[in-house]
Amino acid sequence: MLHRRGIYTLLISLALYSCRGTLSSQEETLDPIDYVETNMGGISHLLVPTYPTIHLPNSMMRIHPQRADYASEQIAGLPLILTSHRGVSAFALSPRSSVTDSIPTVTHYSYDAEVVRPYSYEVRLLEPEVQVSYAPAAQSALYSLTFEGEGTGRYLVLSSAEGELQAFGRTIRGYQQLEDSTRVYIYAESDITPQSYGVRGEHTGLVAMTPQQAEGRTIVLSYSQPTVRLRYGVSYISVEQARRNVEREIQSYEVQLVAKAARNEWTKALGKVQVEGGTEAERRTFYTSLYRTYERMVCISEDGRYWSAFDRQVHDDAGVPFYTDDWLWDSYRAAHPLRILLDPLKEQQMLTSYLRMAEQSPEGWLPTFPEVTGDTHRMNGTHTIASFADAYAKGLTGFNLSAAYETASKTLQEKSYLPWTRIPKGPLSEYLDKHGYFPGLRIGQQETDPRVTKWEKRQSVAVSLGAAYDYWCLSQLAKFAGHDEEAAGYLRRSYDYRKLFNYATGFFHPKDDRGHFIQPFDYELSGGLGARDYYDENNAYTYRWDVQHNPADLIYLMGGKERFIGYLDETLRTPLSKSKWEFYSTLPDQTGGVGQFSMANEPSLHIPYLYNYAGAPWRTQRLVRKLIDTWFRPDLMGVPGDEDGGGLSAFVVFSMMGIYPVTPGLPIYNVGTPFFPRVTLQLSSGRTFVIEAKETSTTNKYIQSAELNGKPLDRAWLRHSELAAGGRLVLVMGSRPNKAWGANTPPPSAERIDLKPAK
Repeated sequence: MLHRRGIYTLLISLALYSCRGTLSSQEETLDPIDYVETNMGGISHLLVPTYPTIHLPNSMMRIHPQRADYASEQIAGLPLILTSHRGVSAFALSPRSSVTDSIPTVTHYSYDAEVVRPYSYEVRLLEPEVQVSYAPAAQSALYSLTFEGEGTGRYLVLSSAEGELQAFGRTIRGYQQLEDSTRVYIYAESDITPQSYGVRGEHTGLVAMTPQQAEGRTIVLSYSQPTVRLRYGVSYISVEQARRNVEREIQSYEVQLVAKAARNEWTKALGKVQVEGGTEAERRTFYTSLYRTYERMVCISEDGRYWSAFDRQVHDDAGVPFYTDDWLWDSYRAAHPLRILLDPLKEQQMLTSYLRMAEQSPEGWLPTFPEVTGDTHRMNGTHTIASFADAYAKGLTGFNLSAAYETASKTLQEKSYLPWTRIPKGPLSEYLDKHGYFPGLRIGQQETDPRVTKWEKRQSVAVSLGAAYDYWCLSQLAKFAGHDEEAAGYLRRSYDYRKLFNYATGFFHPKDDRGHFIQPFDYELSGGLGARDYYDENNAYTYRWDVQHNPADLIYLMGGKERFIGYLDETLRTPLSKSKWEFYSTLPDQTGGVGQFSMANEPSLHIPYLYNYAGAPWRTQRLVRKLIDTWFRPDLMGVPGDEDGGGLSAFVVFSMMGIYPVTPGLPIYNVGTPFFPRVTLQLSSGRTFVIEAKETSTTNKYIQSAELNGKPLDRAWLRHSELAAGGRLVLVMGSRPNKAWGANTPPPSAERIDLKPAK
């Protein structure tokens, strides 16, 4: 019996070994693009889900299915172009089997068999039955639509909510009016000529068909063949430019050819980081996150010209493509630093685009949330400055440093600190300039400044801390540009966060305009919806750590490393004081919770790495592994909060590689815990940097020892120059923490100056 059991065990083992060999062989044939799960995070934990976007890396042409989230039962037409991140399509395409009755401008469909890849889209509409295939190029795309039902009509309805469309012969042309004077134009050609043309009545919804042409906001085309293929181009310049775009990029009506070219572009982009080993789920999480970081910014240069909403003119790009659509409050933290590492040329082009926006704007200020229609200025701060400082600190000189410094200085001197505004400074901003902090309202005090938005409030602590960081970044730019005296002054201002530090509690505590801490105060719940009276989307536990440029001084303020570690632990271990539904009704952005810590919102991203500064890198290693394993998975709820077009996903990419840029503006990376036995970065110089983690796993998350290019490394941080030069970082991993490794050489912080603590 024992002998027989042994034989069975041997056979099972051989079978499992054989299966593993087959799986490994299959995995070796996969390209990075094959690991992307476009629906990761497609159902939100609370607020906004991710959307499965189909596009080329950083390209103007973007679409995603028009629905609330993955669980939606219907999609609203077929999109033709999104003019903003996670937006609504500027034009809609609706196949129909009948237009005999009053029809909507956009038809809603039940659907099935949807397959979304970064480079192609397939779906079967069920009523009517239409098989849809789609593939994008940079400024154009191709649809193939096959009507499968017998004995029904075959109509395409194209709509533009605020514009005009014309159809004659096989061509369609028109525009959609966006904000101000910005328009997006379209030029399309079908592979067969329509039988007839129609226009939907604006008020009746009834369609009148004619044999020659159609003109209106919603037009209808009737076809005799079951398959219609439509290639189209878009432009922000003109219809003729849209025509040139599609003719340049798509010469055939074969969707597979266009999809193959798009796939090749994605293979090149994602192939800049090669990971080996790890689990399949980890590879899917990693490459999906990397894919997300290419959704923005988007290049809107067309044949060397671009439309600028900042002065409402068309410009020559002089060989430097123009990019827009960015939310700097989110993206400066990790998305821009990742691009500096993987695609420095593109990053420099984006920085040059910011300078063009400022030059073309009436105020001459840097943008904060630039979009196709201009700077929407959401959130708070002017963290565009951080991206300039970070790039130059890391050796990127392909932008005008002098212009960057002068424009950043002008912006901070003139523009209001008030959240969600793009206006000159008023009394509250002048108060911050004089006293070093933004005053908050006392409990029950009514707002006195009509320029404060009713929804976003003052955000007094968040604004104060954000301004201190912006001034530190400006001091770096001043130093790089040779303005030493100004650099020293801005550096002193970067310490103004001290004005709000409450030594009795260890929190940044709002003060009123009399210099008094506002009382009574609850660090978890005070501040109203989103804590916006004093903070922004997160409570005081998050903003306790919002001094990215100077963790060393924060350790000093808190009374030393042990107390600093204690406060970090407190953030992670303090439970919610209310039920989840009560807590999230006040702080809906603070999902992905570990105690009071939020994995879902960008101001929290650097917090797990702060243990490195206090001599406890092992705590960072443990926490980062837990956070990624818990909150980021390649499934429908695998993103804990609003993704914001790469803002959150870049944290995952960096962290899974084993490094993270805590302080944009300092050319260093904190070392965390690598998820893969081997990561190879293909640098733009042609060099490679390899991170090798021996025996790494969910269990073996602790660094035992390290070598950089064959020499012992006993610090939990790397210089950017060490990565950029190419080489190899070897980490020996284990299941128990080595509490001595990296403990004695903390990562650098801001330059220390002689300041007495503010009481």
